[in-house]
Amino acid sequence: MQPTKNDLLYAADFKIIGQSDNCTIYEMSEGKNTGRITSYEVFPGIRLTYNDFHIGKCPEHVFLQKDIMEINHCREGRFECEFMDGVYTYLSTGDLAVNKIISNQVINATFPSEHYHGVSIIIDLEQAAKMISTILSDISIDLYFLRDKLCANNRCFVMRATDSIQHIFSELYTIPDSVKPGYFKLKVMELLLFLSVIEMPEQFEKRPYFQKSQVNKVKKMKTFLTQNITRHITLGALSVKYNMSINAMNSCFKAVYGMSIYTYVRMYRMQVAATMLLTTRNSVTIIAGNVGYENASKFASAFRTVMKVSPSEYRKIY
Repeated sequence: MQPTKNDLLYAADFKIIGQSDNCTIYEMSEGKNTGRITSYEVFPGIRLTYNDFHIGKCPEHVFLQKDIMEINHCREGRFECEFMDGVYTYLSTGDLAVNKIISNQVINATFPSEHYHGVSIIIDLEQAAKMISTILSDISIDLYFLRDKLCANNRCFVMRATDSIQHIFSELYTIPDSVKPGYFKLKVMELLLFLSVIEMPEQFEKRPYFQKSQVNKVKKMKTFLTQNITRHITLGALSVKYNMSINAMNSCFKAVYGMSIYTYVRMYRMQVAATMLLTTRNSVTIIAGNVGYENASKFASAFRTVMKVSPSEYRKIY
């Protein structure tokens, strides 16, 4: 399908690979890794996008200084946001975030685990506000009031999804293509109505923010650990090497990568071992040593915990 227009939602590193009257599909690639956004116009001024990424880079919006409110739901993975004041925060699986783009601009966003699936609702307030009052006469949704309530003091509103919000978004991930246009309208209105009536600050979850210096140290730490998987490195040694307290180190690492340092290292070792099982003829004992285990039975136990099957079963199955 040849694109008929570029609606200027994303920067030049994205290309349009498909387009119809109300849907545009964007794709970006970096080596073998790809990211795709499928964007639907639901109402004038309101777009719903499916975000599917197996890449670390996050798309850069091009909103031409419009007054934009963005609602994000994270289905899988992690979403890192660096704000203009130099602090970072993170969305994890099940989280809902609302942000106003211009006054609380995200200057850099990434997917630290290179794996992310979610939905965004992008609202051009000026255009959408003119339209939304005409949809249902007995339902009042004031988009500017909603923005100011959720994003007061230029904060990014973050909450763990309630059962109600989870229900709204879970159905968006399973809806058949044939009924999407009408169903999107119902779900967007349902979400906006729900957000309009939630009580503040009870629903507001104050997320920890991390300084850029902390985040950079933790990312260097992750690289160091993955490049030295045969070594057994203590938290104390990492604390000294990167000049961070153990508590701050643990807190920041878990925020960035979604798990503790030890859990991440074990997960990474098992992923490397799984690749070795499929691409070499080495014995389980040799592979265990290659990922830092002197004892093959301890390696097999750890592998089963992470991969749900034993190393020999994994090799046989896959």
